[in-house]
Amino acid sequence: MKNALLLLSVIILLLGTTTSRASHIVGGEMTYRCLGPGSTTGTTIYEVTLSIYHDCLNGQPQAIVDDNPAFLAIYDGINRLQFVDTNVYYSSKMAIPANFSNSCITNYPLTCLQKMTFKATYQLPNNSTGYYVVYQRCCRNEHISNVINPGETGATYFCKIPPATAATCNNSAVFKNYPPQIICINNPLFYDHSATDSDGDSLSYEFCETNIGGSINDVKPSIPSSQPFPTVVYSPGFSQQRPMAGNPIVKIDPVTGMITGTPNLLGRFVVSVCCHEWRNGVLINSSKREFQFEVTDCSKAVVANIPQYSDEPNTYIVNCQGYTVTFDNLSTGGFSYYWDFGVPGLQNDTSNAFSPTFTYPDTGTYRVKLIVNRGTTCPDSIDRLVKIYPFFNSHFNFSGTLCPNTPVQFLDSSYSSLYGPDQWIWNFGDGFTATEENPVHNYLIGGDYPVTLISGNKIGCFDTLTRKVSVEKFVPFAGNDTIIVKESTIQFLAMGGGSYTWTPATLLSDPFIGNPTATYNNTGWYPYNVHIVSASGQCEGDDSIYVQVVDVPSLFVPSGFTPNGDGKNDMLRPIMVGFSELHYFRVYSRWGQLMFQTSTINEGWDGIWRGTPTELGVYFWVLSATDRNGNKILKKGDVTLIR
Repeated sequence: MKNALLLLSVIILLLGTTTSRASHIVGGEMTYRCLGPGSTTGTTIYEVTLSIYHDCLNGQPQAIVDDNPAFLAIYDGINRLQFVDTNVYYSSKMAIPANFSNSCITNYPLTCLQKMTFKATYQLPNNSTGYYVVYQRCCRNEHISNVINPGETGATYFCKIPPATAATCNNSAVFKNYPPQIICINNPLFYDHSATDSDGDSLSYEFCETNIGGSINDVKPSIPSSQPFPTVVYSPGFSQQRPMAGNPIVKIDPVTGMITGTPNLLGRFVVSVCCHEWRNGVLINSSKREFQFEVTDCSKAVVANIPQYSDEPNTYIVNCQGYTVTFDNLSTGGFSYYWDFGVPGLQNDTSNAFSPTFTYPDTGTYRVKLIVNRGTTCPDSIDRLVKIYPFFNSHFNFSGTLCPNTPVQFLDSSYSSLYGPDQWIWNFGDGFTATEENPVHNYLIGGDYPVTLISGNKIGCFDTLTRKVSVEKFVPFAGNDTIIVKESTIQFLAMGGGSYTWTPATLLSDPFIGNPTATYNNTGWYPYNVHIVSASGQCEGDDSIYVQVVDVPSLFVPSGFTPNGDGKNDMLRPIMVGFSELHYFRVYSRWGQLMFQTSTINEGWDGIWRGTPTELGVYFWVLSATDRNGNKILKKGDVTLIR
């Protein structure tokens, strides 16, 4: 008996939990109308309309019933609660059509969308801050792909009423069309999400934030909180500006409200669109609609598809090189094609070719239409814009001494028959770029560099030009610093140019050649500078060298080295001054294994044995050499390898 009661309790608990998660909200919007002055001086009457969209296929019926009545809270513009209306009952309830019909699709997905509309009229005192009308409810349907934990995430719908005066008050913008509930994956989307405004205000559009509200612990409509309203947590890869995946990306035209793109990921996606009202160039208000788009695999038999090669909305191409356009056709399932190239007043601007070419009569923007399988049971069509703005050509010049570390001036000379360039992307061919019109650039080393300029203008024309810039390979080099024994002769080995001038000329056999000799009878330091002019005569540079003269021959082997590739003390080698010959320099491990040997002066060991870095530790060396006076010496020692 106890087990039966426990089981019954669990069932009741589970049913209660399921009921509490009223996951049925698909979207919503709130608008208002100004009905004029109120009965009391200094007041205005507004009619507020709240529309809630329900998932009546997967949503819980009781949750939908519980939406009635709605609770509306009125706050002023600085978040002071004015009153709460808990008796707003729906005025209408209707099923929303799927806005999707095609007899050529066999896997038509099931949908059920219901719109519940609430209306309330309020007389509000005129103030300087305006009002917020707020509705909050939990929860959304659980099948949303771009929001984390959607079944536990509520919604906030609100409208802002700007300040009114005795003479004027504002009406909110109203969206014209219901969004399509079903979108076919990998098929171009064109949906007009524009609005109308009874005040004649200018309108702009953008994807905007989706707000949360309500609580899973209080699923029925409750008293709404004030702003700021938190936003949903988007799944990785999504955001309010990128609510859906697509290629081309799904985006909204800020001027027309047209949503375009090609969705390429299955799922259900929350999208919020804000319509902004502008009056005399000033933003006065915004309206928002939140909705869900279901992207499904429609198995559509016929798909008309003109690609979009331009960043301009719904534009096939912006042609700035001429009047002739070849159209690519990416349609599938077709056997006949009808093109209308959109020239006003012409009847013969058509073609039945799969991929036609057409020459436009003049500059302008044309709407091209492709109908696949025209006049049959399963046709499909698509419109794209073509913009003809010839001519635009990128070009540039450069000037300066083409030597390393010398400024080169680049000058844009692009040509346009309509609007001049106002965008530049320079690639100097050495990993550096610039976006200025006329940049200056220094090349660190000589070589041939492909310099590319991409220039463009405000109507979408872009062109690319690449030119080779040859910088002379000029590296002035005086030679390495040297230590010698007095009364020895040294020969300098300056390189990199066609002419040389040494200063000072002290002891030099000829200060105007690259390889003079000098004999030193006294010890000391002898600094020299050489000025080198390149073989072409256009590049000049300086380098310096020190000669140290010592009394007697000397030999030194370091007691440690660090072959870690940092360029410092990476090599073990004997330092020899005044020696004419190195017989051998050998390095052994502590077990007597020969690790390295050489008979070349200035050659050393890099800590590698048979292609593998050796272990850190102590190694032993032995050296045999003959000095300049014919004396043969033998030296031994140890060295520590450190990594």
